[in-house]
Amino acid sequence: MKFEKTKGWLDWYANPSTPNFILPKGAIDAHCHVFGPGELFPFAAERKYTPCDASKDQLFALRDHLGFDKNIIVQATCHGADNSALVDALISSHGRARGVATVKKTVTDIELEKLHAAGVRALRFNFVKRLVDFTPKDELIELANRIKQLGWHIVIYFESVDLPELWDFFTSLPTIVVVDHMGRPDVSKPIVGPEFQLFIKLMQEHENIWSKVTCPERLSINGASALDGQRNAYQDVLPFARHLVESFPKRVLWGTDWPHPNLKDHMPDDGLLVDWIPHIAQTDELQRQLLVSNPTRLYWPSA
Repeated sequence: MKFEKTKGWLDWYANPSTPNFILPKGAIDAHCHVFGPGELFPFAAERKYTPCDASKDQLFALRDHLGFDKNIIVQATCHGADNSALVDALISSHGRARGVATVKKTVTDIELEKLHAAGVRALRFNFVKRLVDFTPKDELIELANRIKQLGWHIVIYFESVDLPELWDFFTSLPTIVVVDHMGRPDVSKPIVGPEFQLFIKLMQEHENIWSKVTCPERLSINGASALDGQRNAYQDVLPFARHLVESFPKRVLWGTDWPHPNLKDHMPDDGLLVDWIPHIAQTDELQRQLLVSNPTRLYWPSA
């Protein structure tokens, strides 16, 4: 089946540079996706966008080029609750990838066990209204209690302005909770402002909450206009990510977000994104925790 991309969709950066920053041994790209290919794994009828194809083989080639050892592959909203592309990638990784799935309330225990056997270790709950339709919170709580028995955790995606209304729900979840992209802070506002400080308070008061310090290309208000070969880009995001890494060194993760869905103004060079890491994790120990120890503890706990 042939799928027509959403108008204005930017394809991923085809020839990423080789990073100057040498990743520590065993580094894990803790947030990335696969899209299709649509002819093999059709996109969901209820999707809000149609992406370019971004296959497992292309993801694994990027992994090797950048110097990562493993991947955490997050189910893309364009595939809905059909995790076929994700599962295929996990199985094809031969143990070098784990997955974050999306399921419906009707998922059976047998289906969850099959996902676990393939390498899934978490469910993603998406609260970004422009990307998904609302799922009742009682259904999500029920799913959270079921997957807790498997040792899984919850990944949540939301925007910072919505945190006050979601606080009680997030803090009621019975597992480790990993927040995508720092809760999407408005980086035009000060780091000491009430929005980001509320997120800091969430992490301070609830030790089961982790954060991905990811997607400067998505959060920056400068966008392509700030690029100097991209090496000096995203300076407005840097203090937010650095603060989280230094404040919560054992509860942060980093990933490329390849193939960077829904970007509108520019597509980042993934090699240069890797070169952003030492600016937010400024010591060898912080880098090792961010890229190796933390994701290994969460996704390969017996390793």
